[in-house]
Amino acid sequence: SLDGNSRYARLDPYAGAQLALAEAYRNVAVTGADPVAVTNCLNFGSPEDPAVMWQFAEAVRGLADGCLELGIPVTGGNVSFYNQTGAAAIHPTPIVGVLGVHQDVTQRVPMGFSHAGDVLFLLGETRNELSGSEWAWVEHQHLGGTPPQVDLAAERRLGDAIGQAAEHGLIRTAHDLSDGGLAQALAESSLRKGFGAAIELPAEWSTGSQPFVFLFSESTGRALVAVPPGHEMAFTALCEERQVPATRLGTVSGEGTALEVAGQFTLPLDELREAWSATLPKLFGSTLAANVVQED
Repeated sequence: SLDGNSRYARLDPYAGAQLALAEAYRNVAVTGADPVAVTNCLNFGSPEDPAVMWQFAEAVRGLADGCLELGIPVTGGNVSFYNQTGAAAIHPTPIVGVLGVHQDVTQRVPMGFSHAGDVLFLLGETRNELSGSEWAWVEHQHLGGTPPQVDLAAERRLGDAIGQAAEHGLIRTAHDLSDGGLAQALAESSLRKGFGAAIELPAEWSTGSQPFVFLFSESTGRALVAVPPGHEMAFTALCEERQVPATRLGTVSGEGTALEVAGQFTLPLDELREAWSATLPKLFGSTLAANVVQED
């Protein structure tokens, strides 16, 4: 998996590099694979600028410290400097790749909901962490504050729990939480194979602005998993043993239904898919999109 978020690195290059590493590690782990190696592409402005050189040094330090804590080596990578226009440098952009190995590829865990009645759990802890988030940028073009807390020990525990659950057939699907938080993970998991979901927010997240935070926070060390009915107790016991919080959210709905968050909204999957598939035509403009279709 290749991951990186220049907004986080702009706010804190040390944390930004570790957040990229954590996300790549998590993306591999949620498939049930063992993360074994790291590569990278570090993209920055001119190293002749002391501020840029500081960003670069901090990102390298963060990546090195993170790999030591996760216990996986850097096997290669490259650096790209002078990415700027005039005196305006790009945001520091460390891209991190993590390689994973499946001992048995038949136990690979997919991301898309596929069976109505599967029980949905949120793994990990959610905090009020919206600085540098997809929501803050897309809705308000705001970039400020402190990026989400990095907890690489929690990432290792999460990866171990999902790997063991996959090995014992306790989970059907898994999706990491990163850009867009839980709301994005629910949408992507629903659209993958066309199965909706119906969830209820935990009581402590159900009042005031808390539902919004719970749905869009980008706290790290989290994943959304679907557990086959009848395996809930075994799965939660496994998570408890590995000190991974597991919060029951709801269930997978039937094919072609909706994404429902009780007391908040219900989005038919057709409407959700239409919004998703219209992204590129909207960016390029309807005329250009039409021309592309005609040329094809």
